[in-house]
Amino acid sequence: MRRLVFAVLLGCILAVRAVAAPPVLAGQRVLVLGDSITQDGRYVSDLEYYLHAAGKDCDLISIGLSSETVSGLTEASSPYPRPCILERLDRALKAVKPSVVLACYGMNDGIYHPSSPERLAAFTDGLRQLIATVRNSGATLVLLTPPVFDPVPLAGKTVPATAAKFGYGSTFYVGYDDVLAEFARAEVALKVDGVTVIDLHTPMAAALAARRISDPKFFFAKDGVHPGDLGHLVMAQAIAAGLGLTVPADPDAELARLSADPVFALVRERRELRSEAWLPYVGYTLDTPFKSNSVKAAEKTVERLQQLIEAPVGK
Repeated sequence: MRRLVFAVLLGCILAVRAVAAPPVLAGQRVLVLGDSITQDGRYVSDLEYYLHAAGKDCDLISIGLSSETVSGLTEASSPYPRPCILERLDRALKAVKPSVVLACYGMNDGIYHPSSPERLAAFTDGLRQLIATVRNSGATLVLLTPPVFDPVPLAGKTVPATAAKFGYGSTFYVGYDDVLAEFARAEVALKVDGVTVIDLHTPMAAALAARRISDPKFFFAKDGVHPGDLGHLVMAQAIAAGLGLTVPADPDAELARLSADPVFALVRERRELRSEAWLPYVGYTLDTPFKSNSVKAAEKTVERLQQLIEAPVGK
């Protein structure tokens, strides 16, 4: 059964490739945008490690922001408006000056409600504004479809489509993953010149279903939304495959290998340091504005970590 799960996962990852020729990340300045899953950043660290292992290192800065959307929507129960990437996008592009942008949105964009034409339109309209702004900056854009929503570990915290209210917390729409699948299909269907779409949702949903064959209670995300280590690795492997990299067949064994690799620990430390420094440097607003004045101290440490990453094994 375990071999079957690995075969299904690898087959889905390899089959769901970018719908346009993927950009070359090696040697490029890369900006990664997204919501709290990207702010957590484990899949970004995994991806950056795979790029390094393949000899395709890039200059990557990841500034995901909790609660963020591309649609600009907020559920009525939220204590403050959800941040929208379109508010900080110009600042991010001017500060980072990327040649490639990776963006992963959708999880918050349906605001945990059932499907509606209006919310789908808000999501796709936001994507088109994101596309236009990134292209006008001269950067290449890679869109990543949203990961899965899983109601199984959320006993007592989901509601049916007939409920009076929906939102993040104890009123998740039980069928919300259908909304995310709809968003993923809409992204893949965009087919804009110069924009690559890598589908994370399809292989992640297939991997989850395969695991459930032998373990009906298995989950990637304990809270239904935010993946743990294995879920982030499945995401990273789908992106890596979409970028033309070879990925390992056994994610469980791969997790163990990564945790024992000192180079991976350095890559993760560097990614976390840059994320924590660059996010407030670009500036953002949740309930209040956040802004810092410099990333110089962080970048000095980044240089030291990069030297360690590039050092020959055993030195």
